[in-house]
Amino acid sequence: MNTFDLKSQTADAYKQLHAAKQRPVVGITGNYNEQTCKLAEGYYKQIIAAGGTPVIIPPTSDKAAIMSALEGIDALLLSGGADYNPLYAGEEPCAKLGGINTERDLPELLITQLAFNRQMPILGICRGIQTLAMALGGHVKQDISDIQTVKHSQDADRATATHTVTVKEDSTLCAIFKPSVRQDNTRKLAVNSFHHQAVDNPGPHFRAVAHAADGIIEAIESTEYKSVLGVQWHPECMGEDGLPLFCWLVSNAKEYHEVQKVHDRILTLDTHCDTPMFFDLKVDSGEAEHFGQSIHFEQRDERILVDLPKMTEGRLDATIMVAYIPQKGLEVSPKAYADGIFDQIERIARENKDYLSIAHTPAELLVNKQAGRKSIMLGIENGHAIEGKIEHLEHFAQRGIVYMTLCHNGDNDICDSAKGSKTHGGVSAFGEQVIRRMNELGVMVDLSHAAESSFYNALEISSTPIVCSHSSARALCDHPRNLTDEQMRALAKAGGVCQITLYPGFLRTDEKATIMDAMQHLEHAIEVMGIDHVGLGTDFDGDGGVPGLADASELSNFTRQLLQRRYSEADIQKIWGGNFLRVMQQVQQHR
Repeated sequence: MNTFDLKSQTADAYKQLHAAKQRPVVGITGNYNEQTCKLAEGYYKQIIAAGGTPVIIPPTSDKAAIMSALEGIDALLLSGGADYNPLYAGEEPCAKLGGINTERDLPELLITQLAFNRQMPILGICRGIQTLAMALGGHVKQDISDIQTVKHSQDADRATATHTVTVKEDSTLCAIFKPSVRQDNTRKLAVNSFHHQAVDNPGPHFRAVAHAADGIIEAIESTEYKSVLGVQWHPECMGEDGLPLFCWLVSNAKEYHEVQKVHDRILTLDTHCDTPMFFDLKVDSGEAEHFGQSIHFEQRDERILVDLPKMTEGRLDATIMVAYIPQKGLEVSPKAYADGIFDQIERIARENKDYLSIAHTPAELLVNKQAGRKSIMLGIENGHAIEGKIEHLEHFAQRGIVYMTLCHNGDNDICDSAKGSKTHGGVSAFGEQVIRRMNELGVMVDLSHAAESSFYNALEISSTPIVCSHSSARALCDHPRNLTDEQMRALAKAGGVCQITLYPGFLRTDEKATIMDAMQHLEHAIEVMGIDHVGLGTDFDGDGGVPGLADASELSNFTRQLLQRRYSEADIQKIWGGNFLRVMQQVQQHR
């Protein structure tokens, strides 16, 4: 190439720069052999043909390098290769085990787990489907020769289809390839396979969606509304016939990229979580009182749904952690119990001060986000905490609570509960004093759990807008904890907000609730109240959580659903805490 041609090519490359920025980046795990990182050309050529930008992720055990690689990609492609060391599954090698790849195994299992936790789109091919199972609780059969009746390891050219697989009609795989219905009422794909191992148990996160004629699993996909799919065959070798799978991956990578960019620009707030119920509390009541468990908030602790790693993975900036006060059964005073919870939250914040801060105002939330820190705000669930004393309310206001839920699942001295006995016929005389003093102190009045009579009384009493920090729509799920359309309209008219909750029994009672039910409740609330009066209060660790939004790590899925429904970024910010923070600002300015 002469100098003139090189300059021309360089100029043309710069013209393509803008278009290139719109292409999602797909990381492809590289194979390893003879001290060389290798990759068959079909993988990266299919990604390019599908409109993506491929990069190779070498097999490295450097965790910082793995995390850095994840930061720079929008999807993960797990490529084929050698067998896994069965010791990672707690098994001894069978006689027919093939060659294993020590250099590659652990790094690939780790990056798969990390990408999965981040809701990143993943496609596993051949060894890649086995990687998904190995990394995420499934099982791989070391050799299938004793159960196969179809030849799975071929001598044919890899571009040649060698057998068929039956695809489940309700699967993502079926939607991708759209195979026609055959005379036997099945949908089949012609594929190429070159393997002697196979997934025999997809594990808790997946279901099998394609089988060979002998029953061998040939494809698995997520059961949790994640874009994760694995196939046993080699679509990278099949040209146009295999391309739809890569188009699916690149399309999901584009969505993932957009979600991440939105989260870079907005502030996300979950307005209700009960994680402190699991804390190891030390309450000074004359002698040490211990409650809960030794939770590691700075680690990914599987006993809780909200911790620092999960908040990071799900791009959650802030959460309101409440001191939930049971009506009965405490061995210390309700006030001491709440103080013990707040002491523990403050300790956690001190120990993780580089990554976490307690915030008391909307402005502090923004400062923390700009500094790269997560935020916790404080709340009380059940006015029983103040023990019938206004001075205790003042004490908790000094500690920095942003709201107090007036009651829980039982009437107290403030008001009647949605599941109570109509003790006062609504808000009590003392409750009226509490609400007025909350207005003066700049503490939001939260009416989740309140009876309808209490709800309407509080609306009349409060001089500032009120909130329902974790409630859903009774029109869609007839439960007394949910708000009727009339309540929603009254709440919106008074300037308040309803935060849709993820407690399954408040979303539906006829079958298992999912993220799709949560979205239906949200959109119903928007239709009734308007976009300025809704949000999300998960009730994580208070039995909240549904498939697709099972813990804090999955909350970016909520944003993805909003984008798919064509909400603007401004409206997404309103839903993701903007509306609630508007009310918080109004209430705090009132004091």
